[in-house]
Amino acid sequence: MTERSAFEVQLYEQFARIGKAVSSPRRLELLDLLCQGERGVDALASTTGMPVTTTSQHLQVLRAARLVETRREGTRVFYRVAGEGVYEFLRSLQDLARARLAEVEQAVETFLHARDELEPVRLAELMPLVRREEVVVLDVRPVDEFASGHIPGAVSVPLEELERRLGELPPDAEIVAYCRGPYCLLSAEAVDVLSRSGLRARRLDGGLPEWRLAGYPVASGAEDRR
Repeated sequence: MTERSAFEVQLYEQFARIGKAVSSPRRLELLDLLCQGERGVDALASTTGMPVTTTSQHLQVLRAARLVETRREGTRVFYRVAGEGVYEFLRSLQDLARARLAEVEQAVETFLHARDELEPVRLAELMPLVRREEVVVLDVRPVDEFASGHIPGAVSVPLEELERRLGELPPDAEIVAYCRGPYCLLSAEAVDVLSRSGLRARRLDGGLPEWRLAGYPVASGAEDRR
């Protein structure tokens, strides 16, 4: 084997480590959840419905490929994505699949776009609306994801609490709901609930990872939760 061949073999073996790590739908799901912020194994298992042992095994594969990093707090281990490059990689993978696989576009049209009565709010549109106090930004993700990072000024009302907390929202304001990203249904479901209740609502065309990658400020903590 020539030096060039040896180099190419070694290089493509390393590239393939990333491909192997994301070859599981469940590992892609875990990676997408970790794009929202740092999470413990128990929390990830609860959200995905997987056993803790299975969740931990998938996370170890992602860690071996250097896609996630860990932090230990006593006996607990917390996982996070290993930098913004991982966000970009995951979104590029999803967008490529949508562009090349008709089944992805069909699913997006059926489960997401078909529910939109109004045009979603673009990321670039939202900041001026917030500054002029023309909208209420509603974060419908779980509380722990909101605490890890959220759009400044957003109000935390997790989707499962929304119907019983509708009275906390101003009846005359336009509401922009957001969640985990462009392929997350939480905000679309929230808009359905809000619209049925007579409130003006649209979803954000993107989530916190896209907001962060666009260079917009991100707040943390639970200070904006009602």
